[in-house]
Amino acid sequence: MTLFLQIATTIVVLCYPIAVYFGLNYLPQGSIALLLCGFLVLRLLINKQKLKSLILPILAGIVLTMSSYIAKMNDWLLYYPVVISTCMLLLFAHSLKWGPSIIERLARLKEPDLPDSAIPYLNKVTLIWCSFFIVNGTIAYYTAQFASLSTWTLYNGLISYVLMGILFAGEWLYRTFWLKKR
Repeated sequence: MTLFLQIATTIVVLCYPIAVYFGLNYLPQGSIALLLCGFLVLRLLINKQKLKSLILPILAGIVLTMSSYIAKMNDWLLYYPVVISTCMLLLFAHSLKWGPSIIERLARLKEPDLPDSAIPYLNKVTLIWCSFFIVNGTIAYYTAQFASLSTWTLYNGLISYVLMGILFAGEWLYRTFWLKKR
């Protein structure tokens, strides 16, 4: 049952923009905020031991969705992608400052005896991700503040994920093929 709940809450969090779009268009006032808040609380309760680094964005999402429900301000729901980008930026930047970087930690999962010569490259990749989160958060803010709900949903529910995938795949390809040739 726990695995099912983990999968369900992960899908809801990943599909947050789509859920907001349909909820604001087809559900009674405030119900999508309450539903999303419930899923975020459930996610926090299920994963609190395993995902300590993701507690802050989940808590921020709970506060944002509950505040949206209480204040009856549906547009507050649109700022969750901004919160996620900001939290990820803080997490990655903190890891750069205090080390090891997030990307180094991920690399060490696959290759525990990583050579010291790889550390500067991994720090640069972490810095690239920090830049991505700045740009992504800025665009997410712009779409929440100035764009239509459809445009907000398109960017935050599809385009931002595609851009993340391109960055991830591009770095992997570069590391796999270009750095191996050196």
